[in-house]
Amino acid sequence: SSGINAEYGGRVMGELVQYITYLNRESSFLQGICPDMSVCTLTGLYAMVGAAAVLSGVTRMTVSLVVIMFELTGGITYIVPIMVAVMTAKWVGDFITPNGIYDAHITINGYPYLEGKERFMHTSVCQDVCKMKQVKELTTICSSTATVHDLERLLESTTYNGFPIVADDQYRIVVGYVSRTDLTRALKCARDKHIDLVSASRVYFSDGLMRSNAGGGPISVALGKFVNHDPICIEPKTPLAHTIDMFTKLGLSQVLITHRGKLKGIITRKDVLRHIDYLKTSSNGQNFF
Repeated sequence: SSGINAEYGGRVMGELVQYITYLNRESSFLQGICPDMSVCTLTGLYAMVGAAAVLSGVTRMTVSLVVIMFELTGGITYIVPIMVAVMTAKWVGDFITPNGIYDAHITINGYPYLEGKERFMHTSVCQDVCKMKQVKELTTICSSTATVHDLERLLESTTYNGFPIVADDQYRIVVGYVSRTDLTRALKCARDKHIDLVSASRVYFSDGLMRSNAGGGPISVALGKFVNHDPICIEPKTPLAHTIDMFTKLGLSQVLITHRGKLKGIITRKDVLRHIDYLKTSSNGQNFF
């Protein structure tokens, strides 16, 4: 809609220039550069230049926008005015605000987007981001005691997108990670395929499907194929700049913080963005990229 409005505005400007040219048609200057006054002003060109300028100022597109306009017009003659308008609009937009409309929407909606073009320049480490919560406060799945009822209750009572899997509740040795989507699908498939699966059935996070209990109790289910047995883990003293590179280049949603295999915390993209906003606030808006 912005491009359409700009196109109308550019057309109006073109009609105005054409009218001024017509009023001064007897001028020797205009007679020299435009003998045929009927085609002296191309109002359609003004419309295209106006649309390109507004789109460039709003989205901060440059080369790609010029190429698009070139494809629309089909003439190489109009590239120069379009390039001038696009670059001027971008410079004016950058002077008013550093971000375009898409970056603004990302900020307003709170999307966990990390810019990977420039390196983060600060001495923060990972333990500063997650503040090293008490291990008991972390929501985890114990692989040695988990049952179907425990997992279903965990899904109902929390909204986390994933859960670390630990060997026991005392030492919290990380043995894997399972996403909320995979865990929900795995439990639903197990319920649908095996009618003898009950809430007290044990859950094992190893390879395989079903296990029969030798003692005559309820059968158990193995969900190993839904588990990431080698989640990416980092040390608490890892620089935050290195962690941001991992998020942007590897496309990670979260990283586990461990020390000698023991779970110490979790960092997500939103945690990193909140910490960056905190640093900017405490340093009077200083940019660390």
